[in-house]
Amino acid sequence: MWTDNETAQDFLNFGGIAKTVAEIIEQAQSRPISIGVSGAWGVGKSSMIKLIRTEFSARHDEGSQPSRFIFVEFNAWLYQGYDDARAALIEVVASTLAKEAEERKTGIDKAKDLLERVNWFRAIKLAAGSAASLALGLPPAGLLGELWGFGKSLVAGDVDKEAVDAVKSAAGEAEKTATGLIKPKRTTSPPKEIEALRTSFEELLKEMGVTLVVLIDDLDRCLPETTISTLEAIRLLLFLEHTAFVIAADDQMIKHAVKRHFQGVDDELVINYFDKLIQVPIRVPPLGTQEVRAYMMMLFIENSDLDSKEKERIRGEVCSQLGRSWQGKRVDLKFLRSLNDKLSDALIARLDAADRLAPLMTSATGIAGNPRLIKRFLNALSIRMSMSRAQGVGVDESALAKVLLFERCGDPKAYLELIKSVTESDDGKPAFLVDWEAKAIAGEGAQRKPPWDDSFITEWLRLPPLLGGIDLRGALYVSREHAPLITPEDRLSAEAADLLEALLEHPEMAGSIKDRLVALPRPEMSVIMDRLLGRARQEQEWGTPAILEACMAVAAADAPQGQRLSGFLKERPATQIKASIVPKIADELWSKNVFDAWNEDEDIAKTVKNAIKARRSNGNVSVK
Repeated sequence: MWTDNETAQDFLNFGGIAKTVAEIIEQAQSRPISIGVSGAWGVGKSSMIKLIRTEFSARHDEGSQPSRFIFVEFNAWLYQGYDDARAALIEVVASTLAKEAEERKTGIDKAKDLLERVNWFRAIKLAAGSAASLALGLPPAGLLGELWGFGKSLVAGDVDKEAVDAVKSAAGEAEKTATGLIKPKRTTSPPKEIEALRTSFEELLKEMGVTLVVLIDDLDRCLPETTISTLEAIRLLLFLEHTAFVIAADDQMIKHAVKRHFQGVDDELVINYFDKLIQVPIRVPPLGTQEVRAYMMMLFIENSDLDSKEKERIRGEVCSQLGRSWQGKRVDLKFLRSLNDKLSDALIARLDAADRLAPLMTSATGIAGNPRLIKRFLNALSIRMSMSRAQGVGVDESALAKVLLFERCGDPKAYLELIKSVTESDDGKPAFLVDWEAKAIAGEGAQRKPPWDDSFITEWLRLPPLLGGIDLRGALYVSREHAPLITPEDRLSAEAADLLEALLEHPEMAGSIKDRLVALPRPEMSVIMDRLLGRARQEQEWGTPAILEACMAVAAADAPQGQRLSGFLKERPATQIKASIVPKIADELWSKNVFDAWNEDEDIAKTVKNAIKARRSNGNVSVK
């Protein structure tokens, strides 16, 4: 299993992008810079943030000397619903700088001043919240709310000594809070306070001789209000000397939040707003087949029993090879085996699966090379294999992977048809796939009707193993949380299911339950005969096998089933028919058609035909 968390390990050669970001910040030489790392959900933006931090650490390991860069990582999503994102970001930045100032023994006074000004923002939020509540006719929250409640009691004349003591306490707390948030020296003019905050912030960075790098992640997970609040806080600190902002988010989600917040604005204004915040846009590149193959292989290597040094060596070689993919270099099973020729058979089998699955994992719409979706796919495969082992269900991992891929990326209607074919088959094999798979591998076109006519299915059919000849009942059993596995037995009543079980386990005893069979509804008799004939197809010699006794008992209880049994026997290969079957079925009404067919078949043995002739001569079988 693999956790769905960001990582500082580079499996995709994203280190090159991290180096680019680091170089841009360094080349700015303390001038303000804002960089947007954009990409869709799950492509690795959070991991990119970690890699950027790691790259800076590697570049500026100055031993005992303090680094020239101070990092602040801020995840607005964590504060959503608990705090104002704008105030939270400013406070996190100020608190980090204050801590660094104490440790570096420089800029301590300016750091304290900055913290005091941040308190002003908190006070503004408190005042704004109370004012809004009053305007709406609602009681204010918190300490001011207690005073509001006392005022209402006073007007109503419902005041006692306990209420007076309580309000004195609340008033005292309110005074402490207010004096802690709003310092006496602070001006009440918001524009002046904001400018003073920016100045204090810039002077502190200058005195400390550092560049502040703010790494903002998961902004595209936030509600539009939180997104805008965070962007406004960024805008407040943006374009100050000694600052660099790296914002990881899906630019389309950000633009959606801006458009929703500023209702009525056109797309051009939305783009302008975004472009003013982001000076340098960098997009996380989509993964091609090479990267997907490398990523899957590295996930398997990460979970292997190789020691950590060997895993890291292989990871470095894989990233280096990816960096040369434009020269035709490949990351595949052959390359991995060249790095280590002592990989276990189990690991090689998984690397081989990754090698084969990579093209479809890249092109399939349901996954499209997305690292997070690839990891979830492999986790689902791992869970189902664990279920198969725990329940003793024999499942081939490569077959299960192919079924899971179809479930995730194929047409849902086609997947249900696949399940229906497997459950209704006597041996659990979707035989209808055999011809399609052969034609797909040969490169021949096949006329497939909807929902089987899309390009994904053509590529899926080529993927080994070929499923047309594999019993998939086990694979579908461990996959049933997404689609119910409805077998013919599921359509039977409890009585019919018991009789079917008895007929399958002890077919030679079928004569003893004929009366119970007669009482069953006709549709259930049809289902029972389906299962019996499925078992009967496994017989290689038709003299008097025990399963014939069970089939004849069902045919005796329901005449239409006799015609089905007659048709089944006529289809048996001539070499399987033995003379001993003739007296066994001779007294049945439906046997005449069977005997007629066998008499006309040139390949039926003479002993069988002689037995039929003898029975007819004795008057036991009607003559043609």
